[in-house]
Amino acid sequence: MLAFIDLGSLSPYHLVLLALAVILLFWDTIEVGRNDAANLVNAVLGARVLTRRWAILIAGIAVIAGATMSSDVIDTARKGIFSPNAVGVLNAVLAIYISVYIVDTVLLYSYSAFGMPVSTTACLVFELLGAAAAVNADTINWDKAGKVILGIFCSIALSGFASFLIQRAARGAVRQKVNKLQTLLLHGGWLGGGLTAGLFYFLLLKGMKSVPFVKQINSWLRYLDKTLDAQVGNFLAIAVLWVFFGIVIHLSLVVFRRRAARLLFPMLAIAGMIAMAFAFGQNDLANCASPGLAAYSLLKTQSVELATKLPISRWLLLACGVLLFVGMTTKNAQRVTKAAISTGSMGDHVALWAPRWCIRVAGVLLRFRGKEPSLAPRAGMTEAGKTVHYDSLRACVITSVSASVIATASSLGLPVSTTYVAFAAVVATGLADRIFQRGDAELKLGRAIWVVSSWILSALIAIATTYAVATAVLSFEVFGIVGCLVVNFIVRRTLKRRADRQLARTEEEAYERAHPDEFALEQEDA
Repeated sequence: MLAFIDLGSLSPYHLVLLALAVILLFWDTIEVGRNDAANLVNAVLGARVLTRRWAILIAGIAVIAGATMSSDVIDTARKGIFSPNAVGVLNAVLAIYISVYIVDTVLLYSYSAFGMPVSTTACLVFELLGAAAAVNADTINWDKAGKVILGIFCSIALSGFASFLIQRAARGAVRQKVNKLQTLLLHGGWLGGGLTAGLFYFLLLKGMKSVPFVKQINSWLRYLDKTLDAQVGNFLAIAVLWVFFGIVIHLSLVVFRRRAARLLFPMLAIAGMIAMAFAFGQNDLANCASPGLAAYSLLKTQSVELATKLPISRWLLLACGVLLFVGMTTKNAQRVTKAAISTGSMGDHVALWAPRWCIRVAGVLLRFRGKEPSLAPRAGMTEAGKTVHYDSLRACVITSVSASVIATASSLGLPVSTTYVAFAAVVATGLADRIFQRGDAELKLGRAIWVVSSWILSALIAIATTYAVATAVLSFEVFGIVGCLVVNFIVRRTLKRRADRQLARTEEEAYERAHPDEFALEQEDA
């Protein structure tokens, strides 16, 4: 990466910025892997379809593959939110990108330490807005920023609405007989075929539209629309795929019988996870790679105008994808995964933390729930003693809907939040299954309220802190950068200690709720 820059032509200050951009690029990409990418495996881990090691490995490979095809979204992030050409001054543009990294690394780390999923997309957008406002608010492309933010909210609504409807329809047809051959002979074909058709269509025809043979298919669909003078090509493609995959699944059930019935929904969940991971690599790589790659382009060309036109190497995107995979393997990533799974768990008792006000709000909302019983099966245990939080039917709905929404956004060049989309799917499918009818319902719903509240808080923090950091970097240059990095490390260390204490306390309280008799006996002995 550095070999392509004439280091001798750079001033000492620019050499510092170059080294910092490279270090922070690596660092921030790992942080995105800790938090955002961790959500890719929630469904299959919650359903115990795969072990953590295999889930991370398979999803990581798909993330790396998708990362090499993310340049359209990166272009939106690196020059769509604000106009580098309007800023004009090289040092000012570099200050924006460096400030984004300094804030993003500590913000994502802190959320991950507390097991809180946060949108790296929203953080990036609001950090760019805050830093650009510190330099010159007139350079902000408010129309594009508004479209990205609107796209984020629309993706949440679409994911939640579609997940609820599909899960309710699927549960109404299959009930709790997700592995029963006779039930799947009736419903497995249309249900599995529909989910597979959606994945295939949105991931291939929309998410990979730059691939030559996909371009040809899309051109045929456009020709069909033009010939019939109606927008029927896409609907026809989905219908054909639905029928095709439905027949394939039904024939598999007829031929392989119970083995196919046992594997149908788990395999669909894994396929959805792979598609979701690929779409994530396409879309969310922009959140961590765009500032660093933009800074690299600026220092290479020494021109703001030329830097925005410089193409991004596929090898650099591939390297960033590998770093995302590394972040997915860390301990903080496991905290995010575990908390997100527990929020939508069909189990009665979960190890979660939420502020008292969130639990009280949840209690008020739950007063309006009906008396209908929960549709979700009781949480079971694996042979290894692990709780099964979702069944495989719900897992494949979560991954299929999430992957389709993210792939569609990538095809439009819009960065959307994998965290928001996946979390909306988890909560919506939980509502469809009525998981809040029993157990720690107030705690689970309170945690969901706290997560959404923290998303709003993250946007405010991102704008304010990045504005302050960018001002410090512009005013004091190297001294400002050093001071901000020192604060970064202090905040990380302080919040990590608090997060560790909170996690220990949360697990202890969950054990007490699950074993009240044992806890009462200990109190008597004391």
